[in-house]
Amino acid sequence: MTPAEHVDVLIIGAGFSGIAAAYHLQDKCPNHSYAILEARDSQGGTWDLFRYPGIRSDSDMYTFGFSFRPWTGDASIAQASDILNYMNETARDFGIDKHIRTQHRVVEASWSDHEARWTLRVETPDGQREMTCGFLLTCTGYYDYEQGHDPVFLGRERFGGPIVHPQFWPQTLDYAGKRVIVIGSGATAVTIVPAMAETAGHVTMLQRSPSFVAGRPAIDPFASRVRRIFPAKLAHRIMRWRNIAMHLYLYRFARKNPDQVRALLLKTAGDATGPQCDVATHFNPRYNPWDERLCFVPDNDLFVAIREGRASIVTDTIDSFSETGIKLGSGQHLPADIIVTATGLSLQLMGGISLKVNGQIADATKSITYKGIMCSGIPNLASIFGYTNAPFTMRADPTMGIVCKVLNRMKARGWRRCMPQPPAPGSQEAPFIDLKSGYVQRTVDRFPKQSTVDPWRIRQNLLTDHLALAWQRIGPGLDFS
Repeated sequence: MTPAEHVDVLIIGAGFSGIAAAYHLQDKCPNHSYAILEARDSQGGTWDLFRYPGIRSDSDMYTFGFSFRPWTGDASIAQASDILNYMNETARDFGIDKHIRTQHRVVEASWSDHEARWTLRVETPDGQREMTCGFLLTCTGYYDYEQGHDPVFLGRERFGGPIVHPQFWPQTLDYAGKRVIVIGSGATAVTIVPAMAETAGHVTMLQRSPSFVAGRPAIDPFASRVRRIFPAKLAHRIMRWRNIAMHLYLYRFARKNPDQVRALLLKTAGDATGPQCDVATHFNPRYNPWDERLCFVPDNDLFVAIREGRASIVTDTIDSFSETGIKLGSGQHLPADIIVTATGLSLQLMGGISLKVNGQIADATKSITYKGIMCSGIPNLASIFGYTNAPFTMRADPTMGIVCKVLNRMKARGWRRCMPQPPAPGSQEAPFIDLKSGYVQRTVDRFPKQSTVDPWRIRQNLLTDHLALAWQRIGPGLDFS
């Protein structure tokens, strides 16, 4: 095995969070060496992995993008290729790409109190090697890149055409003029349906339960005016904070007035789809707005495809697959040449890395998180996890603000270990992720817990996170040694 290479900080994952983490390390901890390990053969994370038709951001790029590098594209709801170019250019412009090691899959990380460091077992094209670091930072997101959620459907093997999961989209799939069924109702389904409907014979979105769907402009006219008046950096900052404020207001309004927001969402969907679509059936979920994330469609593209007859929605249960389509619980049969199972993602904690502390397996699912960043009982380990009610990437800034404060304090005082201590016995625990979405509820036990008291509570509010970062001490809840 190749001799171990040591750096101060190892970042796992070269997606949005990993690149943002590297920027903040360079900016706030310039005396710390670092490297980024990426399991895949290229950087970009989700935006390099997913290749299904129409893939795009489901949030505006002023809030989804990096705070430190302006988004200069015309579209605020951007296509995956543009997002990937933006990420790659950012990594190159700030010299972050020089620190990225692709095809480096971390399979095990072991902490030693005696050595005060992590030792990582890493699979590379040249065989297995070891790397060591003083601090480990996981930026792997929530998703299991190796598998998506693919439920068992009766008679699936009988279907005569292709069955495709969006996470593993075959680039040679020809759907021009074909009848397509897309099973699902979430963000992936509402993206795929209008994109395929441009050339397919007809696309049916088969949902077992509806979701709230809202239209928004692909190009924000206010952003266009702001960018004509102000320099790029200032315009980006204005749009970012304006959209953050709007989002927080709308989220709180929806939580306090769910019936009013439901009625508004149904009216706008009905106006956009026309009388041929029964919005009370197809866009009227059992849950309240923001119990699950809203699905946004740029320029009403899904609604337009339905209104023009290129796509349709069926809300029903699935009885079984047949040779030529899907038999529904109601007895109806939907014919299909291609079936797309946009049935959700499988969640995974820290990329599935096996953790050990002083030779003992460390089960992060049994821990309580400090500010949603560090796990009780596990030293010198932090993770970037996103907001449930806002773009995932927005939490990278306040998270790295805390991580960099911890790193700088440790270096200044000669400390080598920082470990969160669990809250006092008797404090109430809560799930790490507070969404009721199926893909979350299926796998919520794979994540640590949070508490209902500070600093063990995860705030779903960027403004309070920034205020807490600026004014709160980071000492309480952390044990330095």
